[in-house]
Amino acid sequence: MYIPQQFVLTDREDIRAVLRDYAFAVLVTAVDGAPPQATHLPFLFDAAAGPNGTLIAHMARANPHWQDLVRLHEAGGEALVIFQGPHAYVSPRWYGAGAAVPTWNYLAVHAYGTPRLLEDTARVRRLLADLTATYEAGADEPWRLDGLDESYLAANLRAIVAFEIPVARLEAKAKLNQNKRPEDRQGVIAALRDREDPLGHEVAALMRRRETNAD
Repeated sequence: MYIPQQFVLTDREDIRAVLRDYAFAVLVTAVDGAPPQATHLPFLFDAAAGPNGTLIAHMARANPHWQDLVRLHEAGGEALVIFQGPHAYVSPRWYGAGAAVPTWNYLAVHAYGTPRLLEDTARVRRLLADLTATYEAGADEPWRLDGLDESYLAANLRAIVAFEIPVARLEAKAKLNQNKRPEDRQGVIAALRDREDPLGHEVAALMRRRETNAD
């Protein structure tokens, strides 16, 4: 990922927050000169598993993409997982005096690592239970995996391929008008807050937090 120095995101907790809060990501692989493959998946991030944490997910066994994961594991190659945080259009109208052009503010993290399949049934079942618990959290009556008929659950387990990617390296970018004057950034924050765009509100909050931390 192209990251000019002023946009590099280095704070470890901020990066982990992206992996946790924007967990519906894109798995990308390219193997042996074949066309790249991409699959959109929800990931769990285990921060305690390895120096940079480990990503865990599953896909349909009918999806041939999982075979790339096997090939990469055998060759020691890396897969890429792209996490897209909040993003918003920025108009030159929101800056002060001076020439300017439109741009886009955004937060993104690229995670790289060698994948490996998870073939232990108990572990795969635990992954599904953890994934469900994560997204059912807060419900009055959360749906639980253990409420399923065992034969039905077993059939579904056979229909998926689970895998993990110990993260070898991370690239993180926070493009939030750091290259602009403070008064220009304040203009962008105010404009984004006034728009009916939830993602824009998130970008404004990120920008405001950075401004507050810099004070």
